[in-house]
Formats: sequence, C-alpha cells, structure tokens
Amino acid sequence: MKINSTVLLTLVLLILMMGAGSVSAFLGFELGSSALKGVTTPDGRPTTKFASNKSNSSQQAGLVLLKEEEILKIVKARVEGKTKPAKSEKLEEDDEETNSSKQKPEEKPPEVVEEKLQPGFPVTAQSEGVTMSVQSVRYSGGDLLLKVKMQNKGKDSVRFLYSFLDVTDDKGRTLSASTEGLPTELPVNGPAFSGTVSIPTALLDDVKKISLALTDYPAQKLKLEASDIPVER
Repeated sequence: MKINSTVLLTLVLLILMMGAGSVSAFLGFELGSSALKGVTTPDGRPTTKFASNKSNSSQQAGLVLLKEEEILKIVKARVEGKTKPAKSEKLEEDDEETNSSKQKPEEKPPEVVEEKLQPGFPVTAQSEGVTMSVQSVRYSGGDLLLKVKMQNKGKDSVRFLYSFLDVTDDKGRTLSASTEGLPTELPVNGPAFSGTVSIPTALLDDVKKISLALTDYPAQKLKLEASDIPVER
C-alpha cells in the first residue's frame, strides 16, 4: 500500500512537536531544580520546637550561678575603685579653681571719664524749662561742627522744626546751617539729647562769634537764644 504524502508529513510534524515538547519540559525541570537547591520549607512541626527548647534548657543548665555574697563583694570593690579617683579628681579641680582665682586680678569697674569742656563753654540758653547748650565746637572737613545738648524739664512736651533755627555771626549776617541727631520732640523730664549743628567754614571768614536762636513749633511759646559762641580758630 502506498502511504499518502500528506499523512506522512503530518506524522513527522507530530513526532517533531512531541520531541520538542519533551526536551523543553526536561530542560525546564532541570533549571528549576538547580535554582531551588538549598531552599527548604520552614519546619512547623511541634515536635522539633519541643526538641529545640529541651536543647536550650540543657545548655542553660550548664551555666554556673554566683552566690549573692560574691556579687555584693564584686560590686562593692568596683564602687570603691570608682569613688576614690573621683574624689581625687574633685580635689584637683578645686585646687585649680583656687589657683586660677588667685592668679586672676580683680576687675575694676570702668572709670567714667568726664568730658573736658573748651574755654568759654558750655553756652546755655533756657526758656520755659527747656535747655539748649552748646558743649563744644570744632572744624572738620570744611565745616564747623557745634555739639548741642537739649533737655526738657518743663510741664509740657515740646516739638521743634529745625528749619526755624537761626544762625547769625557777630556782624549780624544770617548763616546757613544743617542739623543732625537733634530731637524733633522733647518729652517732659526726659533725658538729654545730643546732636550736631554744621556750618560751612566758607561762611566764617573773619567771624569770631556766632549765635543760635530756636523756637518751638507750631506754638512758638518759647525762644532759645545761645549768644556769643566763640568760633575763632
């Protein structure tokens, strides 16, 4: 009998497919078993736990327990060994503190240095309990600098606008001036405030004395006049 070629081809293909499946299954099994080597499942059996507990108890039974008296002796010896050097260290620290206190000189309080006034100063003006005094004058950087102090011991606070400050020389000419640090308001019984009045030296040729005049703002109830302030170089 002649075998049909189609049937023969089909049988060959089936045999090849079965062979390939068998080979792939075998290879997969080998790879999986090699990958799982050394991996074991946890032992959850109660008999093994009892055996491990018995082994641990048998190991602990081999420990030697010390007596209470020996433990107390050891603790006492350690405590005495720690306290003695601690006491000696404390004594050394006390000696160092006493030596350092002896070596350090006694700190003296800073001496208050009183400001030395120039001859003819201060030049003071007072009105209604408000005082304005020129403490000193000096030339610096092309300007004449007048150090001025102001204080209010009157009944009411006083406000000032220093654009109303009149500066005149001994010939009656008005001089331009600028102020710095002077308060715009003097509170009642407040501290003394210090500031500076600056006058360009170009305006002071042949000038020996100047005068300052200031009034409060806006009431203009008081007038402070400091006259004959010596400015000659």
